[in-house]
Amino acid sequence: MSRIGKQPVPVPPGVEVAIEGETVRVKGRLGELRQVLPREVEARLEAGRIVVRPRDDGKRARAMWGLTRSLLANMVTGVTQGFSRELEISGVGYRAQAEGKLLSLQLGYSHDVKYAVPPDIEVTTPQPTRILVRGADKQRVGQVAAEIRAFRKPEPYKGKGIRYVGETILRKEGKKK
Repeated sequence: MSRIGKQPVPVPPGVEVAIEGETVRVKGRLGELRQVLPREVEARLEAGRIVVRPRDDGKRARAMWGLTRSLLANMVTGVTQGFSRELEISGVGYRAQAEGKLLSLQLGYSHDVKYAVPPDIEVTTPQPTRILVRGADKQRVGQVAAEIRAFRKPEPYKGKGIRYVGETILRKEGKKK
């Protein structure tokens, strides 16, 4: 029995949920998200809550049960509150600037790095060394933040690069003479 899967997902007021066959559509004030259900599970709307159940008692069905429930809960949270990920840039001359749907990064390369932001994601730079990634889809927010971080990962000697706020970088000692 899945401890996570058996908990129903509450649907707050202002959120519209439609289950059409194998697709669940969640619509709220921050947008609309869709999720295709795995064939091992089924979802139903009961008394203002989404209830997820496995179709059989196989190992894969039990694994998909908890996963699907978590994905649906993230969709409901996403269309009501949204998700955000904050990145910080450290290094001399390293900075970022958001220009509409284009993020321009100066990361010590001979050229500026330009990143085209997906249409469903909002990227802002409250400071030149801070990047804020926001959106309704938790997976997309994390993916965009990871792609931005990959342009210059923090290096272990001085810690220069792009890191998540709160991320600790294992530091190494330099060569000894």
